[in-house]
Order: sequence, then C-alpha cells, then structure tokens
Amino acid sequence: MTKPIVEGFCDSEFSELESIFAKAIQSGFDDGAGFALEVDGKEVLNLWGGFSDKAHQKPWQQDTLVNVFSVTKAMTSTCALQLIESGKLNPNALVADYWPEYACAGKENTKVIDFLTHRAGMFGFQSPLPQDSWENWDMIVDKLARQEPIREPGTTQGYHAVTFGYLVGELVRRIDGRSLGTYFKEEIAEKFGIDFVIGMNEEDISRCADLLLLSGKPNLLIQMVLALPNWLLPEQIKIVKQTLQSKEYAKAFLEIMEVDENETLPTDYPNSDSWRKAEIPAANGHGTASGIAKFFGILASGGSRNSQKMLNPDTIKDATTPKTTGPDVVLFQAPYKFGLGYQVDAPFSPIGMKEGMFGHTGIAGATGFADLNHKVGFGFTNNRQHSLGKLYRTSNNLAKKLYEIL
Repeated sequence: MTKPIVEGFCDSEFSELESIFAKAIQSGFDDGAGFALEVDGKEVLNLWGGFSDKAHQKPWQQDTLVNVFSVTKAMTSTCALQLIESGKLNPNALVADYWPEYACAGKENTKVIDFLTHRAGMFGFQSPLPQDSWENWDMIVDKLARQEPIREPGTTQGYHAVTFGYLVGELVRRIDGRSLGTYFKEEIAEKFGIDFVIGMNEEDISRCADLLLLSGKPNLLIQMVLALPNWLLPEQIKIVKQTLQSKEYAKAFLEIMEVDENETLPTDYPNSDSWRKAEIPAANGHGTASGIAKFFGILASGGSRNSQKMLNPDTIKDATTPKTTGPDVVLFQAPYKFGLGYQVDAPFSPIGMKEGMFGHTGIAGATGFADLNHKVGFGFTNNRQHSLGKLYRTSNNLAKKLYEIL
C-alpha cells in the first residue's frame, strides 16, 4: 500500500477541519495521524489516516495507539488531582510527608506543588540511567530521592521532561498503593471508556504505531548557531544557544540514559518493547485521538459523565489557574504557563490560543486540550516528528480553523 487514505466521520459543520486533516495526510506531511473532537460532550469528528509503520504497509486504524509523549503529563496530573480532591494529598505539604526518603541532599523543603509546577529543580538525573532500565521503577525513584537537585527547589521553573512522571507517580503510589499506570487504568480509563494506556501489554503493542523521530544530531543551522560567537547573534538566538549549552537542557533531554560511545541520542528507544511496557508517566502514554479528545472533553464539560466524576469543577478551575509563568530555564526561557500539571499556555502550540484552554503537548507533535469556555475536547496524534518550526503545524491549523467555526 502506497497511497494514504483518510477514514472516519465528521459532522458537516466541521467539514473544513476534515479538509485540513486530509491535506496533512495526503501531502505526506504527516505519515500517520488521528484527530478527534468533542463539543459539549458530543464527539463531532473522529478521523484517522496514513500509515502506522515505517514501511508504509499498515494503514492507520481507528484504534491505532501511538506514543504521545508529554500529553501523558495531563493524565498523570489528573490522577494526582483526584487525590488532592479527596483530601489524601495536600499540594502545599512537604513531599517528605508522603515520601520520607526524598528529604535529603537539599530537597528537604520541596513541596508537592513544586512537582506539579516544574519547580522542584529536578529537571533530570545527575547521572544517566542504565541502558534499558525503563521498567525498573524502584531503582529510578530511589535514584531521584537520593540525588541533589539541579536547582534549588521552589526557586526556578524548569521543565521536568521525564522526571515529572516519576516524581508525581511515586507520590500517587505512596498514597494509594497502586502504580500510576494502574491507577489511571482503573480510576479513569476503564470508568470513562478512554483508550489510553500508561504501560502497555502485548495486545496494546500489537496496535501500536511506529514513531518516526528526528535524529539526535543537531541540524546544520543549530551547528552554525552553536559555533558563532555570541556578539554576532540576535538576543533571542543567543538565548537558544545558551539553553542548548546549559546543564538544565542537557539533564532534561540529552543525558537521560546511558548510550553507546558512537551514539548521539537513543532516538529509537520509544519504539522498543522496553519503553512501551514500562510506566513512564511523563512521556510514554499511548492513546488514540478519540481517547484523548474524550478525556479532555469530560474535563471541559464539568468533569463528569454518565454519573461518573473525574474531577469536580472547583478542582478543575484551581488546577487550570496559572501557578507559574516562566521564564522556563529548560524550554529556551519561554513563558510557558502551568497550572497544577496542565499547560495553560504553551508557545508554538494551540494551547493558550483562547482563554479557558488547558492541556498538554508532546515532543513529537501530539496535542490534547480542553476549552472550558467552548466545552471542547481536542485530540491530535501523529507518528512523524518535525523540527520545532513545524512541530505543531497540523494541530495549530486545525485549532485556528476550529475557532473560526465556533
């Protein structure tokens, strides 16, 4: 099979969105993707198309799962918010109240809210993880508990790309007894019929799309920027250069796991069974666009559906009020805004386009968001990663047209 096709359904009111999605697939910009939309609790669009494998032999299906990377942080945050809502977790308490071993090496005064707002100073690991150790949860959280922070906790916003999930996930496990993936499955996915999983089994893997990730090597433009002296660079480009050369960026994105001497970055490990089967609650959730749209659609329309409550409206309101607004020392000093785990404003992406939006983006281009004012749940999944300037092109185009329609 060589020609991509688009399938699914779309209410006539949103036909322009179908055209945008189809163009992204049929032009080859997106190899394979899914897009779903809920408005006021009703799914009005569910489309999928292209290919789910590198060889372009397997068509993307309605139930194709794909790694959406940091979109997972929204699901992980919602698990923690349920515990906050029930009174079992206090966001203003010390982490040590729930995880005593964490209170060492300069982390004694870290609060729970520091984990949820990327202000714990634990952007990464002080030394990389052993190869293929994703499934060793106890080793990873013990390593985090014992290490010194990279920045003083509570003083700096810095995106915790991978560590966010282990830090928040361990709090959930300490309080509830279940792993984050199991908690999410039993308390959210199964109760609400959401096709999203953190920690895959063999059946899940059989319907999982391949990821087509960029090489870990910096492109020619980046190499030139890094080589030029600062006095030749505009201020914004200078900030990019300084961030790429910083220990914060390195710890968050580059020095996560040990690599072979000749490797720059292990860019294909997200396609490994080890990655897929592990619970990495900041980065390896796998879902369908429809599942993501439903998740955010429930939150956008009051937090309940069919007599089941995910979160109450007051919790949602508090969790989506900005608690930290940047600049983010990991994300190029950009003014990312976070509530309690959710992105409230994410530069380059649709999130922040309108008041009342919150959600999360993924590093390969996936996007999920809720809009409280329009009661929208939006889910876009894809498997080809683009450079930053193109990373959220399809989801941005879809969101812009959506708001023209609404």
